[in-house]
Amino acid sequence: MSIPISAATSAYGNAAKLLQQSTKPDGASALGGANGGDFSSMLAESVQGVVDSGNKADQLSMDMLNGNANVVDVVTAVAESELAIETMVTVRDRVISAYEEIMRMQI
Repeated sequence: MSIPISAATSAYGNAAKLLQQSTKPDGASALGGANGGDFSSMLAESVQGVVDSGNKADQLSMDMLNGNANVVDVVTAVAESELAIETMVTVRDRVISAYEEIMRMQI
């Protein structure tokens, strides 16, 4: 299975946008109230970790093209990045599922 580089770049860009939207410019959280800071901080750190993982894989790929990196390191970085993205998507799906279940509850 081959994933085009443009698709990976787009995924990293979307993750970076999500990170920027999760915090307001003044540093306050956009996701929670008075007690929501811990969750929003965790979410922002997780998204930043995915973005960093993708950036590392991209940099190693470019280094390999220039002859400065080992193929094993590139494959490992890409696999770690893929796992991080899959984990983020799984968490997103579960959050959406929980939200839908809450919305179906009768008051």
